[in-house]
Amino acid sequence: MGVRGLVTFIEKHPQIYRDVRFMKSRLVIDGSNLVHFLYFDSDLDQNHGGEYAGFEELIEKFIAALRACEVAPYVVMDGGSDQTDKKLETVTKRAEDRIQKAHRAAVDGGKAGILPQLAKLVFIQTLARLEVPVARCFAEADQEIASLAREWQCPVLSRDSDFYIFDLPAGLLPISHFQWEGVKQRGLQSYIPCKGYNISSFCTLFNIQRQLLPTFAALAGNDYVKLETMDSPISWAQYAPAGSATASRLEGLLHWLKIFQQPQEALEAALQLMGGLTTKKKLKVQQGLALGMEEYELPPSTLMRFFMDGVAPPFPEEEEVAGLVPDWTWLPLTQSRLTTDILDVLLLKRMSLGFPVDHGNMPSACLTSRPIRQVMYGLLLGRGTQFHVEERDRDGLQLKFNPVHPTFKGVPKQLKLDSLDKAEPSQRLQVLLGALGVSQASLSCLPAHLHLPVAVTCYWFQRAQPTPDLGLLKALVLSIGDALKKGTAVQNYHSNLKPHVNVAHAFNQWQSCLKDSIHLNQLLGWPLPEPCMARLYEGTLVHQLVHTMRSGRKLRNFLKNDRSSAKLCRTMLSVIHQFKAQVAVPGTSQTQKKPTSPRQRLPLDDLTTNLQQLFIMYDDEETENEVISAVRAAQDLQFVDKVSWRTRHKAKERNNRCKNPELARKTECRGWDIL
Repeated sequence: MGVRGLVTFIEKHPQIYRDVRFMKSRLVIDGSNLVHFLYFDSDLDQNHGGEYAGFEELIEKFIAALRACEVAPYVVMDGGSDQTDKKLETVTKRAEDRIQKAHRAAVDGGKAGILPQLAKLVFIQTLARLEVPVARCFAEADQEIASLAREWQCPVLSRDSDFYIFDLPAGLLPISHFQWEGVKQRGLQSYIPCKGYNISSFCTLFNIQRQLLPTFAALAGNDYVKLETMDSPISWAQYAPAGSATASRLEGLLHWLKIFQQPQEALEAALQLMGGLTTKKKLKVQQGLALGMEEYELPPSTLMRFFMDGVAPPFPEEEEVAGLVPDWTWLPLTQSRLTTDILDVLLLKRMSLGFPVDHGNMPSACLTSRPIRQVMYGLLLGRGTQFHVEERDRDGLQLKFNPVHPTFKGVPKQLKLDSLDKAEPSQRLQVLLGALGVSQASLSCLPAHLHLPVAVTCYWFQRAQPTPDLGLLKALVLSIGDALKKGTAVQNYHSNLKPHVNVAHAFNQWQSCLKDSIHLNQLLGWPLPEPCMARLYEGTLVHQLVHTMRSGRKLRNFLKNDRSSAKLCRTMLSVIHQFKAQVAVPGTSQTQKKPTSPRQRLPLDDLTTNLQQLFIMYDDEETENEVISAVRAAQDLQFVDKVSWRTRHKAKERNNRCKNPELARKTECRGWDIL
C-alpha cells in the first residue's frame, strides 16, 4: 500500500537507525524495489532504451558482494494487479504521471526515472543465471516478503514504506543505506556496512504503542480510503507539538496518537474529528480503515516451502480466481518464467502497457506489437469468448483504455489453455512463428539463440511506423550479432543527449515487439530459446551508431575485428531482406504471401548493396561465395548478374592490391567501415 511521505519523514530522524555490520545471514529482498534502486542509483542511461549489459554487470556485482559476506539472498517480486481494484485509482494516477515524465525526458534529455522496457527481464534472467532463488507472487509482494522474513527471523532489504510498519523480528535494512559497494573486513570475515530499522526504535522515539502502527498507517492515508479527500478532512498538522520546526502531517498524527492504547479507541476518536458523517459514509470509512490495518497482519508464509522444496504455493482462495488460472501455470508463474500479465488478462480482462521514453507526438510504441498480444489473448481467453481485453495505453499524452479483441488466426482449434503445456512442440512453434509471420526454414541458417530476436526484427522491419530505414536495421543487426565493442565506443558520447525522436520511437517499437514475443513464447512453453537480453541491445551505443552513420562518419571504433560476428551479421541481413521481399503489402496478413513477379519484390540494389558491403572487409573467395548464396536465396537467379559483376570487379581489385601493397594495407584497415 505504502504510507505517503513516511520514508522522507523518517530520514529526518536518523537516530531511529542503528549501525549494522551485515553478514552470515539470509536476506529477503524486495525484488521490485531492488530493480528500480540498482538501475536508477547508477549512472546507467535512461533515455535511449536501456543499457542492459551495464545493468547485468551491476546485478552480478551486487550478488557477488552478498555472497562475499556469506549472505544468502531470496528475491521476491510483485505479481499481477490487485483483484479488488483497490489500487486502481493510484495505479492510474501513476500511469498518467509516467506518460508526462517519459515525454519530458524525450524532449529535454533529463532523467525522469523511467525504467527501460526490458530491465526487469534482464534482472530475472541474470538472477537465474547466477542461481539466486527468485519467487513471484500472485499479486503485491509486501505481505509475502514480511511473512517469510518473520518466519526465517531475517531482515528485509527494501525502501518501501510498508516495511517501516510491519512487525519484523530482524527488522528492515533500508536499501538506500545498504553500502554493498563498500564491503569491509573484520578479521577474516567480510561484511556490508548498513543501517538497521526496527519498529521498537520508532515507537520509542515517538512514544506510541507498537500495536498502533497499523492504525497510524491507515489514518495517514491508504489505498482503501483517502481521508484527505473527505468532505471534512482532518488536518493532522495542527496536532504537531508546540514549537515543532516542521509541523508535518505525519508528525501531528503521531503526536495525536500518543494518548491512545488500543487501535479501536483511536479509530473512533478519528471518526469524531471528521464531523457530521452520514451513517453510510461513516460505515464506509470504518471498513476502509479496518481493511487498511489488516494489510499489516501477517499470515503464514506461502513461499517458504517453494524456496525450500520447489513446490508452488496454493492458489488464492477467492471464488473469482478458482478455475480461471490453469494449474500448470502456477509453478512457472512463481518461478518468474511466465509473465504475470496473463493473470491480469485472465482475471481482470486487462493489460497495462509500458510507457518508454518517447515523444508525445509519436503514437504509442505498443501499437506495433498489438497483433502479437492479440494472439496471446486468444490463447488465454479461448475461442467463442465474448470478452475483449482492455489495454491501458497512451494516446498522445493522455491515458486511454482501448478494447482489444483476441485473434485466433494461425492457432489450431485443438489448442486449449488448460492443456497448452501438453500440446505438440511443433504446434506451439507454429503459433509463435505465425504471429511473427516468419517460417522455420528461413531461420534455419541462424544459431538457435537468435531465432526469436531475428524473427522479431523481421516483424518489426515490416510493421513499424514510420518504416525503419536501413541504418536502423544495420544498427540492430550489429547489436544482436554481438559485433559491437561494448563500453568503449561510447566514451565520448553524452548519455544525457536527448534521443532523436524517430530513432527512439523505432527502437521502442522493436523492444515492445520483443517483449510481447518473449511473453508469447513463455506462454507457449518456450518453443524457441529465450534470448539473453543483456547481449542483444545497448541503447546508448545503438543510438550513437545510427547518429554516426547518418553523419557519414566511419564505424571502425565501434566494431570488433571478428570474422564470426561479420559472417553472422551477413546471414541475419540476408534473412531479414528475404523476409521483406516475400511478405504481403502493408496492411495485409503477415502469414499470407502476395503472389508477385520477381520484379515486384524488394529492389535488388537494396539487397545486393547491403550484402556486398558486408563482405568487402575480407578478401577471400569463400566469403564472396557466401554472399552470392545469400543473394540467390533472397532473389531469383536472373538478378544475380550484378553480384557476378561485383565478383569480377573484386577479382580485378585483388590483382591490383597484389601489385600495390600500400593499397592493400589501407583496404585492410578499412575493416567494417563500409557499414
